[in-house]
Amino acid sequence: MTFSDSAPKRVVRTRFAPSPTGFMHVGNLRTALYEFLVAKSSGGRFILRIEDTDRGRLVDGSVDVIFRTLRAAGLSHDEGPDVGGPFGPYVQSERMSLYLPFAEQLVREGHAYYCFCSKERLDSLHIEDESAAGYDRHCRDLSAEEVRENLSNNAPYVIRQKMPLTGETTFDDLVFGRITVPNKELEDQILIKADGYPTYNFVNIIDDHLMEITHVVRGSEYLSSTPKYNLLYEAFGWEIPSYVHLPLIQGRNEDGTVSKLSKRHGATGFDDLIAEGFLPEAVVNYIALLGWCPKEDLREIFTLEELIQAFSIDGISKSPATFDYDKLEWFNGEYIRRMSPDEFVVMARSNFQALSGIGTDLYPLLTEILQPRITRFSQITEKLAYINELVDFDPVLFEHKKSKSSIDSARTFLGHAAEALENLAEWTGESIIAALSGVADRFEVKNATVMWPVRIAVTGMAVTPGGAVEALLLLGKGRSLERITRARQRISEKD
Repeated sequence: MTFSDSAPKRVVRTRFAPSPTGFMHVGNLRTALYEFLVAKSSGGRFILRIEDTDRGRLVDGSVDVIFRTLRAAGLSHDEGPDVGGPFGPYVQSERMSLYLPFAEQLVREGHAYYCFCSKERLDSLHIEDESAAGYDRHCRDLSAEEVRENLSNNAPYVIRQKMPLTGETTFDDLVFGRITVPNKELEDQILIKADGYPTYNFVNIIDDHLMEITHVVRGSEYLSSTPKYNLLYEAFGWEIPSYVHLPLIQGRNEDGTVSKLSKRHGATGFDDLIAEGFLPEAVVNYIALLGWCPKEDLREIFTLEELIQAFSIDGISKSPATFDYDKLEWFNGEYIRRMSPDEFVVMARSNFQALSGIGTDLYPLLTEILQPRITRFSQITEKLAYINELVDFDPVLFEHKKSKSSIDSARTFLGHAAEALENLAEWTGESIIAALSGVADRFEVKNATVMWPVRIAVTGMAVTPGGAVEALLLLGKGRSLERITRARQRISEKD
């Protein structure tokens, strides 16, 4: 659309119109995010509309999932079922009285027709010709008398769009450019189903027009349907919105190939990713870059407000994007490391509380050793599993070439370490270091030669956040000495 200098520009209006059919897939969330960014980067409005006319696919609780996900992602809508607006209601099942009159208008004007074909006849079309692409237009040319007779007899019917049989339909997409489709490839799609409910392909046109949507943002799988939509717009004499079709999101298969992202690639739902320990901000940041790249800013970490400032439609790629879980993990780790210590504790509190014997006085130490090392909060329990339970570890862990530790040296130094630690009046990092360093000095060995067997004895793990001193502090004096004693007994028996 071209505007004169004096003509006021339309306010950009986008809509996220999910069907409440289950969890929120990352592809759905990316669509919502881009619709939000298209609107907000232009000073426009972002609308939420619930498309629930496909009654057979509805899942209880799904609307709550949609609201919760958008809220967690920070995608605040300006109009919607919960906040209202000038074009409500924003739930399609509450707008049912609107759609049939528009379909009947199309019938009167020759752009649609009543179809009385039974399900059995339609099924037989595919049985007789498996290559049949769709409906054979059997009812397209029924006489007005035949239509009236069928309607008067209450014969079941659907209303179908009457597609042109020749020529082409061309449209422009802001990502994929100009696309032309031969009209002979367009099926006479159903607008009103036999149960009286409108189809998705019909209601979204009506609602987008009535809600003054200026930009339709959706996945590239809808490119082939767009000519059908445009023919409806033209039949009504309505202005066609701008189209922004988004590239496919792929997942990497075990053999290295890629295919459309699905559950076999890993968690694909927003709630599932959050349950695995990913932060909403990191997920949003990552999926923003799945198919979009800022034109001048080379960084990867963006707040939502920074995404709004940097976003432009011409940064969207045509090429499919591959969902990389390792890259998402990196993003998550970066967000964790950018937190203040207080923010880290708030996020980690439930994980800390699951650790036996850990009081709030130890939260600063936990933050110090964990914040630089974890990429998800759910890793805390795994990395500190030794606090709750000491596993029956292999004594070969006492062997460590760099620390010059062996099972034989461990037999010696664990006893002296236990004695030095037993005599401590205060259980602090400084006193523990002094005690264990004193043992090393007495035997003229490196501190690591004493620290390593102590670490293995109390944790049973070769890799832990922090070293021996941190482990001793977290376990406390009593549990630490008990574990050292038990480890000494184990390796003393290995003669």
